[in-house]
Amino acid sequence: MTASPKTNATAALCAAMALSFATPSQAAEGWDWLVAPYGWAASIGTDLETRTPPSTASTDTKFGDIVDKIDGAFQIHIEGQGDHFGVLTDFTYLGLADDRDRPRFKMESDLDTRLFELAAVWSPGEDRYRGAELIAGLRYIDVDLTVQLKPANPVFRDVSVEASQSFSDFMIGGRYTWAFTDRWGLTVRGDGSFGETEGTWNASAVVQYRTGNGAWAFGYRHLDAEFDTGNANTDITMSGPEIGYAFRF
Repeated sequence: MTASPKTNATAALCAAMALSFATPSQAAEGWDWLVAPYGWAASIGTDLETRTPPSTASTDTKFGDIVDKIDGAFQIHIEGQGDHFGVLTDFTYLGLADDRDRPRFKMESDLDTRLFELAAVWSPGEDRYRGAELIAGLRYIDVDLTVQLKPANPVFRDVSVEASQSFSDFMIGGRYTWAFTDRWGLTVRGDGSFGETEGTWNASAVVQYRTGNGAWAFGYRHLDAEFDTGNANTDITMSGPEIGYAFRF
């Protein structure tokens, strides 16, 4: 019997969590924790292709044009590390509504995206949050996309396309953190996930400025996710600067 992608992703998550807590001596020595609310000023592009009826629709919305279209937004990153093992979770919610007039039709779109990550972190180096680190775990994506095409010619009927589904992927990647001074550092991260999606890619570069109780973080992030929902193939890209503050405990 062949396991489903969802079963594989769940098994991967269990393995990641088991790996994170497989060293009780480290937990006894105490972990370092950080909680980082942040904002992601992402421009969003969507490409939608349906099979029945055959149709295509694309949007490319810059963040400056997104502000007045946001229905809701929330992002937070939480992470804990021992000497060599840790765990992280990241949650992003973004809701958008948009309408555009084309020469031959009017397009109305509504997009709700929820992105959740839970992963183990392996740090072979001696310092926490420094050097090369391996990340492995689960990425969960929930997408609700509705597109309505209203032809200018009343002879043609309106076309409504809905793509609504949740996806669980196994995620693997890595990151590297340089400490230039006691206060300044840089972290680059790259990862990919596969399973129920057609493939998801994520990359970021973040500069940190450390303070007494935490650190300011600002950088750039790009995410590309492709989904097949049976009748429709959807590609969503989110790209733009991000800024937040990491409270350390």
